Amino acid sequence: MERRIEELQVRLGYRFSGLDYLKQALTHSSYSNELGVPRHHLLCNERLEFLGDAVLSVITSDYLYRNFPDCPEGVLTRIRAELVCERALAGYAEQVGLGGCLLLGKGENQTGGAKKPAILADAFEALLAAIYLDADGDVEAVRRVLLPFLTEGIKEQDTSHGYRIDSKSLLQEFIQRDKEQKGQLVYRHVSESGPDHNKTFLVELYLDSNRIGRGEGHSKKDAEQNAAAEALALFGIE
Repeated sequence: MERRIEELQVRLGYRFSGLDYLKQALTHSSYSNELGVPRHHLLCNERLEFLGDAVLSVITSDYLYRNFPDCPEGVLTRIRAELVCERALAGYAEQVGLGGCLLLGKGENQTGGAKKPAILADAFEALLAAIYLDADGDVEAVRRVLLPFLTEGIKEQDTSHGYRIDSKSLLQEFIQRDKEQKGQLVYRHVSESGPDHNKTFLVELYLDSNRIGRGEGHSKKDAEQNAAAEALALFGIE
């Protein structure tokens, strides 16, 4: 179990200062119930799931609000619903191998509880709460873990919803948040070509003196967005 916990932390990109919260997040109620102790609910992940649901909602809502400035409230609500639904959360859990780390009761083990979407989704929410508490309420610590799942989920929805990620805003947020990537972002318009009715613009993006992206588009705005998207890919964000 210790080896699995170590591997889970590596996959998450987050190392817990203590393992109490993490172990509680991995403990299903069926397991704690079998211990036969009073107030067994305090040993399982149900309370952490409650907190994790709130943290997940705040981070997801903030992300969508900042990166889709042209989307109305109704569209944002639909996008968020798809990003935090049971199916999506179970998928996030599977990506980090959460099922193999869960402590389940004998009955749940026998019926494949480690693969049940409801159990995986609840455990993922509990995991977010565990990170939040371990980091002394630092939402940014949770955001760094959650953001890759959200951006990937957005990419899967792009074609069906007809909206586009605001790569410039997302990149700016990343640069401001990541202590190792502090610097000034500068978009340089390199050239434009083609007839007036169908011009192509070329933009290069620099972080201080380092070129981190290059993009083309039929408007300067599109070229800048494409340059930012390339930079995000360079940093492994999108």
